[in-house]
Amino acid sequence: MKHHSLLFFLLIFLTYSPSFSATQSWTTIPRMSPIPEWEASLHDHPVAVDAEEIKSFFFKQTLDHFNYKPESYTTFPQRYLINFKYWGGANSSAPIFAYLGAESPIDNFPNSIGFLTDNAASCNALLVYIEHRYYGKSVPFGSREEALKNASTIGYFNSAQALADYAAVLKHIKNTLHAQNSPVIVIGGSYGGMLASWFRLKYPHLAIGALASSAPILYFDNITPQNGYYSVVTRDYREASETCYKTILQSWSEIHRVASQPDGLVTLSKRFNTCHLLKQPDELINFLRLMYGYGAQYNQPPKYPVNVICGGIDGASLGSDILSRIYAGVVALKGNTTCTVNGPANESETTVGWRWQTCSEMVIPIGIGNDTMFEPNPFNLKRYVEGCKNTFGVSPRPHWITTYYGAHNIKLILGRFASNIIFSNGLKDPYSVGGVLENISDSIVAVHTVNGSHCVDLLRANQSDPEWLVKQRKKEMKIIKRWISQYYAHLHALKDNPNDS
Repeated sequence: MKHHSLLFFLLIFLTYSPSFSATQSWTTIPRMSPIPEWEASLHDHPVAVDAEEIKSFFFKQTLDHFNYKPESYTTFPQRYLINFKYWGGANSSAPIFAYLGAESPIDNFPNSIGFLTDNAASCNALLVYIEHRYYGKSVPFGSREEALKNASTIGYFNSAQALADYAAVLKHIKNTLHAQNSPVIVIGGSYGGMLASWFRLKYPHLAIGALASSAPILYFDNITPQNGYYSVVTRDYREASETCYKTILQSWSEIHRVASQPDGLVTLSKRFNTCHLLKQPDELINFLRLMYGYGAQYNQPPKYPVNVICGGIDGASLGSDILSRIYAGVVALKGNTTCTVNGPANESETTVGWRWQTCSEMVIPIGIGNDTMFEPNPFNLKRYVEGCKNTFGVSPRPHWITTYYGAHNIKLILGRFASNIIFSNGLKDPYSVGGVLENISDSIVAVHTVNGSHCVDLLRANQSDPEWLVKQRKKEMKIIKRWISQYYAHLHALKDNPNDS
C-alpha cells in the first residue's frame, strides 16, 4: 500500500509545474515536506492520536493582517493542536515548542514529527502545532472551493500572512494560558523550516529561537545555481552505484529511440506497465526523473530508496536491456501494483496549494544542466511566468522572497542583527544546496551531516537510527537548551533588578 501511495503521489507531482501538463518540458519545483509522500496518501485517514494528549482548537484568524479595508477584517477558523502532557506550566515559565505547519494538513504531524515529543519531557515543554492557512481545516471564505476560486480569494495565501497567523495564534495561546514568560522555540522542516527561520527574523519578540530543518532559503533569485538540486541527485546515485548511474544516464536516449519507432509509445506503455497509453515519452521521462529526485530527497534510514532503486537496476537478470533494468528499479521501489505511470489524476489540496505558492512567491529556479544524469532542462523564467499567468491570471514575483526576508550576502547581513537560529541539513538532500551550510555567528549555526536527507532530524527517533543522526539531534537540542537557559537567566536578572528592564 505504501509503495502504491508513493507512485500515486509521484504522478500527482507531474502537475506541479505551472503549465500543469506532464507532456511539456517544464522544470518542476519539488514538494517541500518533512514527510516522504509514500508515508501518506489521499486515501489514508489521519493517524489516531491519544485524545488525552492532543487537543484540537480553532482560533478566529484575521484574513488580511496588512490592510485595513473592511474585507480585511474577515475572519476564518485556524486550527492548532496542543499536547499538554509534558508541560511544566505557566508558573514555572516552562517553554513552548511550536511546530509551524507548511503545505499540508497538520493531522499527522504530532505523530510523525517526533523531534518535539522525543525532547518535550526533558524541557517540560508545551507542544503546539499550527496549521498553515488554506490547508487542512484552516480555510478562509467558508469552503475550499470559494478559497481557491480565483486570484482575488487565493491572493491572501502567502508566507507573510502565514507568519502573522502564527504570531497571532502564539500570542493567543500565551494569553489564554497566562504564559507570557514562557519562551517559544519555533520549529519547521523544508518550507516550514524557511518559515521558522523567517519567523525568528520577523518576530524575535515572540520566539527566542528557531530550528530550521532542510530550509533552502538560498535557493531563490539565482543565489544558488539552478542545477544544484539535480546535481546532488546525480551524485547520490553515482555514490550508490556507478553502474546504476550509467544505466539511468543512458536510459533517456533509449526511451526516445523506442518512442520514435512505429507503435513505440505502445511498446513503452507495455514495458513500463502504464495505467494508460502514453501520449508522449515525456510522461514517462517526467515520472522517472521525479522518482529519482524524491528517492534522493528522502533517502532516509533504514529504507534508503536510492539503494533500493539501484538495487533493482543493478540486480536485473543477466542480459537485460536498459529499459528492462530501469523498470526493475521502478518495481524494486513500488512493489507489485496493477500499473505504474500515469495513474489516477485526482488532485489533493496540497497539489493545488503548492502550485499556487510556486506561482506567486515561492519561485525556486530549479533547472537541469549538462552535467547530471538527466536530460538538460534549464529553468526558463519567461515560460514559467506565462504558465502561471495562464493558470491563475497573475505573474509570479521571483525577487520578492529575497526582498522581504533577505538572502543575498546572508553571512554579512544576518551576522549583524540576527541570533538563535539552527539551520540543519543532510548533504544527500538535493535541497541542501540551497541551505545555510556554514555558521554565520556564534548563535546562527549550521548543523549538517554528510549522510543526512530531507528533514530526517525531525522524524521520530528509533533504535535503528545511525550514530550520526543521533548525534545531530543531540547537538540541536543542546543548542536549544542553551537558548532556554540564557533566556531564564535574563528573565531572573530582570526580576531581581526591575529597574534594568
